[in-house]
Amino acid sequence: MPKRTLPVAPVGRYDRSHMVCRDEAAFAELEGLPAPLLAAAQTLSAPARSVLFRAGERPRFVYFVREGEVRLVRHSRNGQEVILQRVRRGFVAEASLDAQRYHCDGVAAAPSRLLRFPRAAFLAQLDTDARFRQAWLRHLADEVRRLRARCERRSLRGAGERIVHCIESDGGGALELHQSRKSWALELGLTHEALYRAIAKLKSEGVLSIAGARLELRRPAARAVRRRQ
Repeated sequence: MPKRTLPVAPVGRYDRSHMVCRDEAAFAELEGLPAPLLAAAQTLSAPARSVLFRAGERPRFVYFVREGEVRLVRHSRNGQEVILQRVRRGFVAEASLDAQRYHCDGVAAAPSRLLRFPRAAFLAQLDTDARFRQAWLRHLADEVRRLRARCERRSLRGAGERIVHCIESDGGGALELHQSRKSWALELGLTHEALYRAIAKLKSEGVLSIAGARLELRRPAARAVRRRQ
């Protein structure tokens, strides 16, 4: 079973230069967080497979992933893991701010370092700080756009079409894969066998080139794939 005991420490007088988010897509969360909220934060170390929270528990914290990877997961009736969100840098489980209970499990997929903010303090800051509230709304809007892209991708029937869509929408035509292909298959809603077959087919057709963990589309060929499907 996943572990639950996680080492926690107060942030205290934290060096803000270490808190700058280098991934612009993750919104400059830490650079823009109000000082009272940063003062209330705690650091958290989460070993791989450790559980941050379980479905049914009351939310007490808002989590920000600094390093590693945290996933929101549910399990189907046949035991298959369904990944609802995967975060390597940024906030996770944002909807818990407006929920009485968690609706999924939060699990560290790799050794991870996080900050956690008391939920009550986070909500109070949103109520009283207009600039922070506007920044949070922009962040949530970005999350909605990413979710729409993922829903669109999962509605596509062909494995090759899903792969092309993911590389285009998440990487702009070139994607650096920071996870195993088996994990990527789960995210795409494919079996890993179907993913491997589709990748081999895209390579043989000249649609996809691979160099290490980098997957890059050859654009004319990628357009042909979309027309065919």
